[in-house]
Amino acid sequence: MMRGTISVAGVLLGLVLAGPAVAEFSKVSDRASFVQLVQGKTLTRPLVKLRVAPDGSISGKGARWDVTGNWRWQNGYFCRDLNWGGDELGYNCQEVRANGNRIRFTSDQGNGDSADFKLR
Repeated sequence: MMRGTISVAGVLLGLVLAGPAVAEFSKVSDRASFVQLVQGKTLTRPLVKLRVAPDGSISGKGARWDVTGNWRWQNGYFCRDLNWGGDELGYNCQEVRANGNRIRFTSDQGNGDSADFKLR
């Protein structure tokens, strides 16, 4: 499926945000803390709105395409399997950090690209 100039990595996996970091993000190390952060909230960034539910489901929109998936907490990481507009993005375990109403996911257990979201 053609996505034009919007790349999967740019929209869902994200690139490190440009500009200086304003405050330190703290590592989220357990499932209960993660659920407390995201429960009842929408994770937003430009062109993306996602819901990450305590039951292990992920739903929302990336650009104008549906995003669906599942997640679980494993060995201190948020591990997810996503589908974006019919394209399987695959399984990836990500480090999670939070600061107030912001949450950061870093792919490949904290060694890959990062994406920051606002919690609304």
